[in-house]
Amino acid sequence: MYKKPFVVFEGIEGSGKSSHSLSLVKKLKSLKMPCVYIREPGGSKEAESIRSFLLKNENKKFNSLTDTLLYLAARNENFLKKIKPCYKKKIIICDRYVDSTLAYQHYGLGVKRNFINFINNEIMGKVIPDYTFLMYLNVDKSILRISNRKMINRYDKFNKSFYQKVQNGFLKISNKNKSKYMIVNSSNKFETNQTIIFNQLTKLIK
Repeated sequence: MYKKPFVVFEGIEGSGKSSHSLSLVKKLKSLKMPCVYIREPGGSKEAESIRSFLLKNENKKFNSLTDTLLYLAARNENFLKKIKPCYKKKIIICDRYVDSTLAYQHYGLGVKRNFINFINNEIMGKVIPDYTFLMYLNVDKSILRISNRKMINRYDKFNKSFYQKVQNGFLKISNKNKSKYMIVNSSNKFETNQTIIFNQLTKLIK
């Protein structure tokens, strides 16, 4: 019998976290391993509605606290409808989670960390990710990748200084608990990182 970990992919825009999380789910399904893919904000039907509202370009003038509360509201719906029912029953692969809220809203926008932590604890209790892949990409390369997208949302429009704060935030978070994090160099070939990620997951489920 193998373990069914709760695994998260984090990183700034263009770092490859979405591509690699989806690639991993596809690999697991090909091996007939029960798994579920979830993204944040989003996941459940209700959380996806909040996501759609949140990422609209015309909503770029949200107060930072309003912004944070909306993300946390989406997380609450996602947690109750998607994560909690699958926890320890299936391998959960989540594209963004708690660390993104801290990196973007605390380190990036200056919302108090204690406020974010308090609400996250109320939502999740003791259900926390088992492991996180932090996809690391140079901020200049991130901005270049964003510029090549056909469709962009309001989080694709921040300046370099903001993304650097977020990047530094992710690194600070990962450095506090290195045993549960792997920093993956997004400048590597996609296939190289696919192998690195799958090999690490194999260790987690044994």
